[in-house]
Amino acid sequence: MQAMTTKAKHLEIQGRLNTPHAKVSSSAINSCFRLSSSLQIEKLRKILILFVQQMANEVVLLDFEMSPFAARVRIALEEKGIEYKSKVEDLSNKSSTLLKMNPVHQQIPVLIHNGRPICESMIIVQYIDEVWSHKPSLLPSDPYRRAHARFWADYIDKKIYPIGRNLWASEGEVKESSKKDLFQCFKILEEELGDKQYFGDESFGYIDLALIPFYSFFYTFETLGNWSMVAEFPKLVKWGERCLQKESVSKSLSDQKEIYEAALQIKQELGIE
Repeated sequence: MQAMTTKAKHLEIQGRLNTPHAKVSSSAINSCFRLSSSLQIEKLRKILILFVQQMANEVVLLDFEMSPFAARVRIALEEKGIEYKSKVEDLSNKSSTLLKMNPVHQQIPVLIHNGRPICESMIIVQYIDEVWSHKPSLLPSDPYRRAHARFWADYIDKKIYPIGRNLWASEGEVKESSKKDLFQCFKILEEELGDKQYFGDESFGYIDLALIPFYSFFYTFETLGNWSMVAEFPKLVKWGERCLQKESVSKSLSDQKEIYEAALQIKQELGIE
């Protein structure tokens, strides 16, 4: 009787295992395993995509701290919130990377994006503005205002540094002529700024970015040029102070006194009194 009972229990258990309910439970378990595997694969896929995107957006700047042209690029990158790696160059012993990435001019700054180089500071700034276009634009959207901004950036490029460096790299008539020319340039820029907060009107933009690195040179210009920036160009000085309130600018510019010391060192090396 006991044996029959045991056999009956085995048959009962076997019957239960063969019921549709048992089959459904087994199928559900298998589905759970498949779902778990799918989730893991999807998670891994997203991680790989993120890794590839990060690699594809690798940004390197061949840099030099006191260069106003490199400062332009640093400001643009900061304005756009772009993570980048700065590789500071020794300009007296240029790296093989710089010579390879900018074989024509062999100068900084050079932006390397996805392993491809972009040279010349304002060309780099335009590239940054176009590639990372989802961030606030540095150039105006209106075609006329864009052309206007490019005109003044070109004026700054052709005038301020080429003329200004003669104050410490030349003497005699060349230096005296450069003083007058630079003074006139600042006068024109003061008039263009007028009563606006920024050159682009109410917000920091392309023209401001082109000029603001030379704010670090104001002390050098006025000392070697024998004039007062505050007295002669108060609006430009206030504009510079306003720009410095932006973290992107303040962390990218060199100290005015350091620039002056560097200019004096160049004068000494050139044998200019």
